[in-house]
Amino acid sequence: MPQTAQTATPALRQWIIDQAEAGFAPDAVLASMRASGWSEDVAIATLESTLTTHLQTRQTLPAAVPVPGPALHGDPLWLDAGDRQVQVLSVLRNPQLVVFGNLLSGDECDALVALAAPRLSRSLTVETQSGGEEVHVDRTSDGMFFTRGDNPLVQRIEARIARLLHWPAQNGEGLQVLRYQPGAQYKPHYDYFDPAEPGTPTILKRGGQRVGTLIMYLKSPEQGGATTFPDAHLQVAPQRGNAVFFSYDRAHPSTRTLHGGAPVLAGEKWIATKWLREREFN
Repeated sequence: MPQTAQTATPALRQWIIDQAEAGFAPDAVLASMRASGWSEDVAIATLESTLTTHLQTRQTLPAAVPVPGPALHGDPLWLDAGDRQVQVLSVLRNPQLVVFGNLLSGDECDALVALAAPRLSRSLTVETQSGGEEVHVDRTSDGMFFTRGDNPLVQRIEARIARLLHWPAQNGEGLQVLRYQPGAQYKPHYDYFDPAEPGTPTILKRGGQRVGTLIMYLKSPEQGGATTFPDAHLQVAPQRGNAVFFSYDRAHPSTRTLHGGAPVLAGEKWIATKWLREREFN
């Protein structure tokens, strides 16, 4: 690499942080940088400044908490969800994210859509000032909530999720079903409740923080509608029967769980979302 081109970029600094969080020692990261053509002086200076800043930032982070998640030791291709074998399609470590295949059958997808359709209304978001709910311009879907254990189908799916993610069913919010018509979207956001907002203490009385999200695809649109993760440069296609799960062990952007629903360009997208809390949700 020419000396004149050796300027530390944000991408390089993020790569250094990713290597450190993956457990690689500084000497190993430095050797990799030198092997890639970085001069020793630039590599050392960039490594030291990046890791120093990163450590200072981490020291101010809220404490991590236990989170739900599948058993991925041994890199399994399939997971036992009790009444169903679920495929492991993709895994990310940062953010903590898994794409599942075959989580729901086609009949289950159709049944959830049929049960939800008569009860749809404009989707709401949490109103962070008071802890209530409100219509928000960033979310343009229609939706409804099933109460936990609402009917035999919901009970079966909730039991499957609990086994798959090793998290008590009672720690889950009610299943939410959403319909996105052409042009509908949900702009990038975090699912945890911002500790700085005045309404958050009221929200947390009902089970603590959210610590995980499972998005299940019930009906695929003809075009568009991916679930996007801007910090991870990832798009998950809304394939019927599949799902994407991600967890966040603290209410902080360092979890890299910023995500959104890209606009549907043709057809309709239907999803079911399950949010998981620290404690029993009531």
